[in-house]
Amino acid sequence: MAGPLRSRINRNNTTAKPLAAVTDKSVAVEPEGELELYSKEVLNALIKDGLPPTPNNFALYFDRLLEDKSQSARAHIASMLELEESNDAENSIMIEQSLKQGFSYIKNILSITANLYKNMALMTKILEKRKEDLEASGDIKEAKNIATSLGFDIIKLNEIIKKQSSSIKCMYDDTAKIIKNVENETIFDNQYGVYNKRYLMSKIEQEISLIMKFKHKSSLIMIELSRDLKASVANEKAVMLMTKTIARLLLKTSRRSDIVTHYGNGVFVMLLKHTDIESAKKASERLCELVSNSNFFLADREIQLKISVGITDITEDSSVEEIIVSSMDGIEKAYENPKLDYAVLLRKT
Repeated sequence: MAGPLRSRINRNNTTAKPLAAVTDKSVAVEPEGELELYSKEVLNALIKDGLPPTPNNFALYFDRLLEDKSQSARAHIASMLELEESNDAENSIMIEQSLKQGFSYIKNILSITANLYKNMALMTKILEKRKEDLEASGDIKEAKNIATSLGFDIIKLNEIIKKQSSSIKCMYDDTAKIIKNVENETIFDNQYGVYNKRYLMSKIEQEISLIMKFKHKSSLIMIELSRDLKASVANEKAVMLMTKTIARLLLKTSRRSDIVTHYGNGVFVMLLKHTDIESAKKASERLCELVSNSNFFLADREIQLKISVGITDITEDSSVEEIIVSSMDGIEKAYENPKLDYAVLLRKT
């Protein structure tokens, strides 16, 4: 799971163990020699200057030393880095601009509403004034004139209110569109505190591009609360709490580079970068064991949690949808054998 979201969950790094280790040896055989040599140069510079080779320090030196390289070298390295870049910042700017526009509309709605109250208060005063005039006048003709004036005042106020109501409706519709657009651009699932499906799909697509370029191996695992367990509990609220517990365990045990997402309907997907199938199987095994050791209490009943996991690989010749379907099929395969908590399903090439 990436850093920005990880920071929200106050992860306990002292107790958490990573689900998977980077075992993809093909990474060591880096086809892009220039980038590999430059990375070593950055690392050596950090060590020479006595700085700890943390990701932040590495990133700072990576950018700083790149300025001393030739134009062609900078262009070549930049072309490789573009594969890892995302347009998250640009999207954030667009969302921020939309939100500001939405707040502006809300401010205008409140302003118009305030004017409506003022006009209603003014009308109340006019009515009181006309009432006093009627009480003071014994002349029927004069009374009719006052009633006619009152009628004009009411018509005028009605036109003003109609215009202001129309303005409120337009602004409300515009604000609703903005909120809808913002919702469509979100990457966070508030219910489970992990990334959402939209973010997952974009990251799988990005990982496919990276695999095309660097030829490393990555895996995908899909996790869901055991269907038998859900059926035995038959309590929607309890199932929700158990599913949230699964989400917390995924966050707690995932590596920094892992991406934990909620795919929908209580099903989670983890993108394990630079992780081959064997490492993904070990990660799934550890996760199943961790979950099975977590108990859930429902009234006086103690329930042992259980999950089912589908594992698949991310390959450059498969689409995002095909990879997702393979992980779904992996879960179905796991259900075919009651003794299995996880199963691997690879696509035929």
